[in-house]
Amino acid sequence: MTHSGYIFAKRFLDISVSLFALIVFSPIFLVISSFYLFGENRGPVFYKQRRIGMNHREFGIYKFRSMVVGAEEKLYANKELYAKFVENGYKLPTEEDPRITKFGAFIRRTSIDELPQFINILIGDMSIVGPRPVVEKELIEYGDRVDKFLSVKPGAMGLWQASGRSEIQYPERADLEISYVDRADLWFDFKILFMTVFAIFKGDGAM
Repeated sequence: MTHSGYIFAKRFLDISVSLFALIVFSPIFLVISSFYLFGENRGPVFYKQRRIGMNHREFGIYKFRSMVVGAEEKLYANKELYAKFVENGYKLPTEEDPRITKFGAFIRRTSIDELPQFINILIGDMSIVGPRPVVEKELIEYGDRVDKFLSVKPGAMGLWQASGRSEIQYPERADLEISYVDRADLWFDFKILFMTVFAIFKGDGAM
């Protein structure tokens, strides 16, 4: 398949699958939304975070909110917590993150919090498969390969989490993401898709 043919087929699949998923999962969206009406979860249903996409274009990635309101500001205000966040590959273990609610821990563990990313896929910010989109501060981890990393559309599923994301830190993570750019084709995308689904059921992957 030619490069242009691959891009067309990938976008066709992105639109088709994301539309189907949003329709099928709409009852889950309604049920999950009801949990944000009371208790420690009370507040916005969705969390929108700035990420860097293809060709350095910024976009807002959607997730069901798993943290208390204002969690990002609390992270930056706590120097010790932020240092641990950076050291751990720009994330914190759920059980060690004081910002995460009990309901948030559940939807993270089951990867339900990632379902709204089908909205990003539908509007073209992301693809089903591709390197995971990162926050701007993480780009330093890619060094002189950052333009290559950002030469493809980021994905909801990628080689990093398909390989067991909780155990893989930088710089190995960067190497995995770059290797996807080198090998990207439709069959490799399908392989990553099935690997990611398997990883989610094992509990060490996510969309």
